[in-house]
Amino acid sequence: MAERFANRRDIKFLLEEVFDVEALTKYEYYQDHSLETFDMIIDTAWKMGTDLCYPFLQEMDKNPPRYEDGQAKVHPAVRTFLDEIGQGGWINADWEYASGGQQLPNMIKFVYGFLFMGANYSMGAYQLLTCGAANIMNTFASEDLKSKYLAKLCSAEWQGTMALTEPDVGSSLGDLTSSAEETGQGYYLIKGKKIFISAADTDACENTVHMMLARIKGAPKGVKGISLFVVPKYRLEGDRLVYNDISCDGIEHKLGYKGSPIGQLTMGENNDCRGYLVGEPGRGLGYMFHMMNEERINVGIGAIGKATAAYYASLEYASQRCQGRKPTEKDPLAPMIPIIEHADIKRMLLMQKSIVEGGLAICLQVAKYQDLAKVSPLPEDREKYALLVDLLVPVVKTFPSEAGIISTSAAIQCLGGYGFCQDFPVEQHFRDIRIDPIHEGTTGIQGQDLLGKKISMKNGKALDLFFEEISRTLQNSQGIRDLQPLADQLIEALNELVRVTKHLKELAAQGKTEEFLADAVLYLEMFSLITVAWQWLLQAITAQKALNQQTGMLESDYLFYQGKLFACRYFFSYELNKIYGLERRLMSVDYPTVAMDAKFFQAFA
Repeated sequence: MAERFANRRDIKFLLEEVFDVEALTKYEYYQDHSLETFDMIIDTAWKMGTDLCYPFLQEMDKNPPRYEDGQAKVHPAVRTFLDEIGQGGWINADWEYASGGQQLPNMIKFVYGFLFMGANYSMGAYQLLTCGAANIMNTFASEDLKSKYLAKLCSAEWQGTMALTEPDVGSSLGDLTSSAEETGQGYYLIKGKKIFISAADTDACENTVHMMLARIKGAPKGVKGISLFVVPKYRLEGDRLVYNDISCDGIEHKLGYKGSPIGQLTMGENNDCRGYLVGEPGRGLGYMFHMMNEERINVGIGAIGKATAAYYASLEYASQRCQGRKPTEKDPLAPMIPIIEHADIKRMLLMQKSIVEGGLAICLQVAKYQDLAKVSPLPEDREKYALLVDLLVPVVKTFPSEAGIISTSAAIQCLGGYGFCQDFPVEQHFRDIRIDPIHEGTTGIQGQDLLGKKISMKNGKALDLFFEEISRTLQNSQGIRDLQPLADQLIEALNELVRVTKHLKELAAQGKTEEFLADAVLYLEMFSLITVAWQWLLQAITAQKALNQQTGMLESDYLFYQGKLFACRYFFSYELNKIYGLERRLMSVDYPTVAMDAKFFQAFA
């Protein structure tokens, strides 16, 4: 096992120096907090990640849950972790005091999620799933449902899940077939099947509460007929827990993310599975997407956590492993050097550093927007920050997921043959991260969401606000001579994005919808590279200003800031330049993916 899975110094840099998290305490909602309380919370999360999560990373992978007696039997460390989560109030820490929360900023909540998932993604997922279920119930459910279920979820005594996917339906939720029949007795009878349900039914908790989508009988087809229900494994009847006719039929055997089971559920085999309506009929998908957006951000945070852990494992190995000599060294008897001294290894390490630290920065940027959308006194400011969050959710979900795979692959490459072996954790991180471009909305869905919806929101207002945010950073870079070439490069990249966006919107206006969306994933990639480059320029401005005032600076701080500047230079030189190949493809009038006939794939010998 590697010595570390994250960098406390980088977290402190982003929170305090780049994003000024302390400024949030000027708002009444956060006024009871301070930098000291934030530090204490993060220190506690670090200790939990180090002591409760990280030691079981490989053990939970090698000893995954077993399906026995209709239930997933999970590692006992999960229960220990959930006990600590419940006792510490981590599930609902961001809620207001009146709801039992601590009014903690999302920025801090994201950091401790990053630490838990980076230390052991499979373990951290239990907390996040329950948190998501509790949030949606707290926001939309009746007071009666809240009184019955929220306390148990927030204490982590019960597990929460999100039950959407069905056989033969997948992401096309408008086609789901699970049904709900009104009884007139305060509940609906649920029938159907669900698949790929994370932590669906485990022995870590005495009860599992599913937030489940189903169609009320007689409701219209499509997304407008979908409603949301609370469907517990054991329902409450007075003070008793009664089996609710929902069974786990088995668990999947997965490539990675093995410590948390993925279950198959059957509801209503005995016509007694009771579901309790959340909110209004027919609005279930909208309610669920409140949770889905939260989960998509959490996927991005988790992906960056895994890629960060892989980066530090490869950094540790490269610092210790000696092999070869400098190309300028001709003496075969000269001592071998650590491989971190070789330019190609430094290239792979810089690539990882630029992805994981840039990815974490955009996650925290969106968290700050969420916090400001909640507490800003002016309605126009609240709308502004909410629009920026909506626009950037596809980026926060996708860049860490897709680039994180590439970064983690580079971690394996740094270790050579050892990276392919289970003696080191990087191969597990690679398997674990591969789920992230898939769950909670695939990369294809994220691309269509960004291009097909988000850039046109409010007549393009969200996109305009995004450009204004980057323009403010560019203004702040003026006068810092060493950063002017990077600022100029970002301006040029923005101009290319504007040109591509205009071209694609013209296709949509012409009714060429399929051509408009055919390369939405490539548009998302281009958009993401520019977004992360903006975050790197933000970090470089902060680092350069600190170095310019370096009187009495500790050597460790000097080295840290220099590392930031080099990672920024790398991202602009190696990663941002990729937009020009993407731009060329996105501006093309040739659409082979649209014109290709599916039959042409079937020409077998």
